[in-house]
Amino acid sequence: MKNLKLKVARVEKDLSQEELANIVGVSRQTIGLIEKGKYNPSLNLCISICKALNKTLDELFWEEEEE
Repeated sequence: MKNLKLKVARVEKDLSQEELANIVGVSRQTIGLIEKGKYNPSLNLCISICKALNKTLDELFWEEEEE
């Protein structure tokens, strides 16, 4: 499942994938794969991304259940 919340939060901060990647210490490709839902980041990477984007884990990584 795509992580559109992450992409929106990144764009709201006016950061490119590469800029966010540099902040959290991963490659641009890693950020792209996370946004596409093709890579499950470690908890530490999730926390780093949340801190960089001033968001909580729930706001970026919690998936709402469909009813």
